[in-house]
Amino acid sequence: MKKILFLLIPIIGFTQNNPNPGYWQQHVDYKMEVDMDVKKFQYKGKQEIVYTNNSPDTLHKVFYHLYNNAFQPGSEMDARLQTISDPDKRMVKTFKKEGRDVKESRISSLKPNEIGYLNIANFKQDGVAATTKVVGTILEVTLAKPILPNQKTTLSLDFDGQVPLQIRRSGRLSEEGVALSMTQWYPKLCEYDFEGWHANPYIAREFHGVWGNFDVKITIDKAYTIGGTGYLQNKNEIGHGYQDAGVNVVYPKKTKNLTWHFYAPNVHDFAWGADNEFIHDMILGPNNVELHFLYKNKKENLENWKKLQPKTAELLAFFNENVGQYPYKQYSVIQGGDGGMEYGMCTLITGNRAFGSLVGVTAHELAHSWFQFVLATNETKHEWMDEGFTSYISNLAMNKVLPPKKPENPFEDSYKNYIYLATSGKEQPLSTHADRYDLNMAYGISAYSKGEVFLAQLGYLIGQENLNKTIKRYYNEYKFTHPTPNDIKRVAEKVSGANLDWYLLDWTLTTNTIDYSIRTVKEDKNENRSTIILERKGKIPMPLDVIVEYQDGTKEFFYIPNTLMRWEKPNPYASLKTTILKGWDWAYPTFTFDVAQINIKSITIDPSGLMADINKQDNIFLRND
Repeated sequence: MKKILFLLIPIIGFTQNNPNPGYWQQHVDYKMEVDMDVKKFQYKGKQEIVYTNNSPDTLHKVFYHLYNNAFQPGSEMDARLQTISDPDKRMVKTFKKEGRDVKESRISSLKPNEIGYLNIANFKQDGVAATTKVVGTILEVTLAKPILPNQKTTLSLDFDGQVPLQIRRSGRLSEEGVALSMTQWYPKLCEYDFEGWHANPYIAREFHGVWGNFDVKITIDKAYTIGGTGYLQNKNEIGHGYQDAGVNVVYPKKTKNLTWHFYAPNVHDFAWGADNEFIHDMILGPNNVELHFLYKNKKENLENWKKLQPKTAELLAFFNENVGQYPYKQYSVIQGGDGGMEYGMCTLITGNRAFGSLVGVTAHELAHSWFQFVLATNETKHEWMDEGFTSYISNLAMNKVLPPKKPENPFEDSYKNYIYLATSGKEQPLSTHADRYDLNMAYGISAYSKGEVFLAQLGYLIGQENLNKTIKRYYNEYKFTHPTPNDIKRVAEKVSGANLDWYLLDWTLTTNTIDYSIRTVKEDKNENRSTIILERKGKIPMPLDVIVEYQDGTKEFFYIPNTLMRWEKPNPYASLKTTILKGWDWAYPTFTFDVAQINIKSITIDPSGLMADINKQDNIFLRND
């Protein structure tokens, strides 16, 4: 009688229904078997992928990422560390030389048994050898035969890898003692989309990948516990806290290693962490999603990791409600890496933290599951859509699950960071490729802070309710489809009715700034009238919210539309007397309007603070007589 293997996969619907006419995307299914030597930190594997060419193009080449190769002296990542003026402090060591601090790339001094590498052999296409060439972190493959549109092909290879010392994201023996942070560890097919191939070298920035199903078997020392992407298929063979209730796992005495079998449906990466001292806890979150926690058995951190677990469930509920339903049935929070980094169905984070910090990093990395692992914008080109949107929603979530003692604007720091960059003379447009920023500082503020301000300020433009609807509709319509900046803009336009092309252009393709001021206030006692002149000093045109307060304490709201929007937003100050003025055309540097009183106490442009004016000091007029 034949044995039939049923993969233990929750039944989940994955739809790819991008509303853009003619949309297509590639698909790849991975099968990998890996043997890990935990003493040498080396591994050998076999990989077979079935690649479906859904494009209208005939493909003569394919490309793979070999990320491990970045961790070698002389690599592009090493060169970048030595030439950028503000290298990532995790990736350099500092020492004194001739009385001054000198920074040296940690990669430059790696020994042969400390470097990372991925060596490829026996590459075949449908059983026929193909020509390969390794260029840094990219494997270039000239196919044995072209892949025609709407055809599939099977690509197979053997790989031999070494886990580098922990320097950036992936590696062995992290500062906190985690043995294996296995991220960017396997030969990963590069994405091919409507823009062509995205075969970017790895210099420690961002990623882009092809959706598919991963069937992965990892053989490792039986003392090690693994957490990562996918659903464990052989729980009752493995144990380590994964097995079904009431089932005891008894290992044969001669067994040295265990083979962990994971299956991950519809993801675009596969990561895992392993250690022989991991504690493994699991709780059920909203919709019966299994939340797994794997962390070092260190007395000083146990309490925080236990307290983190219900907070993670609260975070999941918040994102489900405010973005959309998490589409998988498990998520793992794993101690490892060098900070926090998101992956399919899991994250690796450093764990020796204060409780607030531990919740904060988990909030941010979990939020990435919606913006990077379900929406999956190409973050090498549009990193602000991933990091910025994730920062926006995770800051809101933190206000909910760990509310501050005093109410505060959750986006305040991002506005401050952005204004610092915008006035520093070192800003580059958000359209800059993630690898091409002159400074790490400029990249970080642009991706995280300016990207977050894009959404927060969009709420100022179209109203908070419309922004909330935009985020949910964007997620629902574009999940699993690699949206572009135009897609979020179009969703916001459809939800609100406003024209927003000018906003996307100015905010992302230029370094233009917003700067308005109250130029003059003149009183005409004979007419019992005040004339207010506003000035636009920056190049970005905006609609303006203006509140005028009178000496008797009453207030009046004036709204000045931006004519480029061809629209007026819902009144955010409905309790006040409201006047909608004529629109301010962008070509005019000043705007004049009258108030039918002379007893003005103050005038404020944008009392919400959600407009990213780079000089707010001249946004307020106070009567001083």
